[in-house]
Amino acid sequence: MSDTRAFQALVDTVGADVTARLSDVERRLAEIVEVREPRAAEPGLETLRAGGKRLRPLLVLVCGAIDLADEERSAALIRAAAAVELVHMATLVHDDVLDDAALRRGRPTVYAEHGREAALTTGDLLFALAFDELARPGDEEQVAALSYASSGLARGELIQREDAFDISVTRERYLLRCTLKTARLFEAAALLGAHAGGRPGIAPVLAAFGNKVGLAFQLADDVLDVVASTEQIGKTRGADLLDGTVNLPLIEAALREPSLAALDLREIDTPERAAEVCDSIVATGAPEAVLDEARKLVAEAKDLLRDTVGVAERAMFATIADQAVARSK
Repeated sequence: MSDTRAFQALVDTVGADVTARLSDVERRLAEIVEVREPRAAEPGLETLRAGGKRLRPLLVLVCGAIDLADEERSAALIRAAAAVELVHMATLVHDDVLDDAALRRGRPTVYAEHGREAALTTGDLLFALAFDELARPGDEEQVAALSYASSGLARGELIQREDAFDISVTRERYLLRCTLKTARLFEAAALLGAHAGGRPGIAPVLAAFGNKVGLAFQLADDVLDVVASTEQIGKTRGADLLDGTVNLPLIEAALREPSLAALDLREIDTPERAAEVCDSIVATGAPEAVLDEARKLVAEAKDLLRDTVGVAERAMFATIADQAVARSK
């Protein structure tokens, strides 16, 4: 299934009400960035315009079982969804600085367009606005969940920098990094949705669902980095290789092919060389094996909800989970 068709299937499954609230989240994001801090609006709005699947805010809304008749709860879910996406946007801006990235989703990054200082400031601002959005009485559980995820993001980034260019990185170390950098925010999205939606009783199960989906998302994203073209993913193929990030397709390929295990990642210094190494990784079959792992995580995530939510809700959760890996098909 193509990326566009997969996302359309997702929208069709969640229904018009949730889709409408997702549009409300989009408007809220623009309002937060443009109105609250007009001096820094343009770089922030550029990050917002770059788009994305908005899986994290969508997960917030679905976990909250949004009820349009309850205006207060609906508003709380929109705020929570916006806060999660603001944190995600902030991490993207900061990552582009660390990775010296020129493109993000096919568009120039804030870093490339406005420079390092503007990008760092923009990322910091987006983080601050995320927590400001939750600074209301009764949102303490949500603030705690988002804080936990944010500290995990920072720890994961530190691990990634420590491990840069180290071909001997283990699977366990890689999975820890991905859990911290990606899965934790999906987990937080589920928790925020459950609490804002008045469903704290099932919050732990929804959080576990989000964690597995987030990890599957990262595995699939790492496969894309190896197998997809620049036109397909909006960034240079093999970008991880170029900035020294060892991902699971490379770890698995190195176990299968001795020449890859002997790579000096610092010598991969051009997009052409990165593409050659990506071709070698693909030839080992490692990317497909990693994608199978991602699909297994998705299946496990779905199973968690078997006795927790009704049939109609399970269909929505299942489509969100499937979307995490659909991009790599």
